[in-house]
Amino acid sequence: MKRIVKLLLLIALFSPFYAFALFEECKDLFPGQQIPTTTQVGRDLCFDDFAIYYSPLDKKPIYTVERLNGVKLLAPHPRRTNRFYEEARLPYSDRALLSDYRDSGYDRGHNVPAGDMTNPMGMAQSFSLSNMMPQARQNNQGIWAKNVEEPTRLYAKRATGDLYVFTGSTGKLGTIGRGSVTVPSHLYKLVYDPSKKKAWAYWVENTNEADMMPPISYIELIQKTGIDFHLPIEIADNTKKYFSKTPSPKKQILGGWYPVFFDQYAPGKVNEIIASINNGKVASLQIQYDSNLELAKQIGTEIESQTSMSIRPIQSSPPESTSVSYERNRVAVIIYSK
Repeated sequence: MKRIVKLLLLIALFSPFYAFALFEECKDLFPGQQIPTTTQVGRDLCFDDFAIYYSPLDKKPIYTVERLNGVKLLAPHPRRTNRFYEEARLPYSDRALLSDYRDSGYDRGHNVPAGDMTNPMGMAQSFSLSNMMPQARQNNQGIWAKNVEEPTRLYAKRATGDLYVFTGSTGKLGTIGRGSVTVPSHLYKLVYDPSKKKAWAYWVENTNEADMMPPISYIELIQKTGIDFHLPIEIADNTKKYFSKTPSPKKQILGGWYPVFFDQYAPGKVNEIIASINNGKVASLQIQYDSNLELAKQIGTEIESQTSMSIRPIQSSPPESTSVSYERNRVAVIIYSK
């Protein structure tokens, strides 16, 4: 199974096609509901107040997006939780783990800042490790917090209407932890103001000694990251607009996968999985459990009885943590799409 996933990722990296994220449950977080396109294969994760396009290969976000509103930012903020947790929606082998960051010398650097969150649920969700990147400590607590995140919030408080912010990182300085979480060489934050149809991006080296440079243009960021964010931007003469000129690729999801969770046996969910398999939409699947082997076997037996797939449940037990609670009885069926 791991060899198949790695093969798909390698194919995607050298393929001329674009990898498509879906974000079916949170498209309204994107300007004009336009999803960025990139050749990087990832997993789309929707949260209440932000979304993440996550790299299972690098175990950090490719990009995140949030919609900031000045009125909400000026209201009282929820208390910061500082309760980091592993993202249970991801297969265990694709997650960044708390242990990966321990004694690494790097901070768990937020992509979507906790300081942008305006309600308790968003605050709690912002501490998912899927929202983190290994960030140089003084960079995270200094230049990034004071010269990137805070100015963005201040602008949002003055802006007319909503502001859209994309954050991510690129490059590779090395890895941390047994899970080999990629340490990026550069960090970026793209700010888009729809009321003025203008965008700019902060571009910062991921080092403790990084200097703050003037913002770069939207087009420069596309060139540096290879990500087309599909923003309509007015150019200098105020008579034209720049629209992304990325050709419309074939709509494929390369190496796509998604989880189906079971807290108890649900015939409807099982029948939907079986129908997808028999309709030729599923390349393979994996059943993961922690303590509820009986439920995992029940689901696997029913799928095997009505399809040609052979399934062996896999135990995936995250370590005990004082700051994170896990649904130990939950079973996850990880479906790899064709």
